[in-house]
Amino acid sequence: MKFSKISKNKWFKVLSGTYIIVAILFLVWNFYFDANSYFLHKELREEINSLEETKEFYEEEIKKDRAFIEKMKDSNEVEKYAREKYYLKRENEDIYIIEHEDSLKLKSKNE
Repeated sequence: MKFSKISKNKWFKVLSGTYIIVAILFLVWNFYFDANSYFLHKELREEINSLEETKEFYEEEIKKDRAFIEKMKDSNEVEKYAREKYYLKRENEDIYIIEHEDSLKLKSKNE
């Protein structure tokens, strides 16, 4: 009895038309199951945003490296960097590395 009342309703007749049902199925298929679905596009957008952030990070790193390379064109800067970073020395020169007590305690804890 209830189905007969619903089937006589004007909206039910409109929505139960063949074209409407096919159109709704088409939209649902495209939204959820198709290769170009909404969820796939959302996932790809998130990946693009992540890659753009990574790109910006590496561009900043490239700028820093270029500035460092430009700085290292001076022979005095290269010598200073080699002495500080790699403890290099000139011939007949002694280098003494002074470590404070605080730094020695931290090293022994980390090891």
